[in-house]
Amino acid sequence: MHRFKSKDVASIVVFSALWGILNSTISPIFFRVTGLPLLCDLVGFSVLALTVWWVRKMGAASFVGAIATIINFVFNPGGLHFLGFTAASIVFDALTCLIGYNRIFKNANSTVAYTLVVSAASASVAGLIIGTFFMAGPALAKWGGVLGWAGLHALGGFIGGMIGATLVIALTTRGIHSLKGLKDGMHSAKR
Repeated sequence: MHRFKSKDVASIVVFSALWGILNSTISPIFFRVTGLPLLCDLVGFSVLALTVWWVRKMGAASFVGAIATIINFVFNPGGLHFLGFTAASIVFDALTCLIGYNRIFKNANSTVAYTLVVSAASASVAGLIIGTFFMAGPALAKWGGVLGWAGLHALGGFIGGMIGATLVIALTTRGIHSLKGLKDGMHSAKR
């Protein structure tokens, strides 16, 4: 595992807080209204895509998932299902490292393609874990069992991956590739 610089740690903490708080506050409302897990995945996998693009070190996405899990438990102590997302963030981390950050973020097409595949695959892992260990049988039967639930999560991950890839492409197009690029972009906007 690579050493994280202070800017990496700060980024990990910010992305973790974003995922943990949005998941704890907005996602339950969406789930109660629709019965669909899409918003949890949308928020989570867009945040993981941004994390991996920004930090580009093995372990960053896993740490974001672990810290977001802690935040989720603070706000929702009974939300054990979030452990599925913890595992999914580890899968996301491993897949992006195996593919290679330079390959994923080489250009807009590769960013979209790889981010969508990795997000959907990781989200389906979350759905399998949640469906297997944390869902009641009648609720699962409504969506086609564990595989149907995993498919719904994969759809949410796909949407989250698309949002994450779009944000990455927009930031890259603007010339933001790092904190230095962000500072430079802010300075040029002030002029």
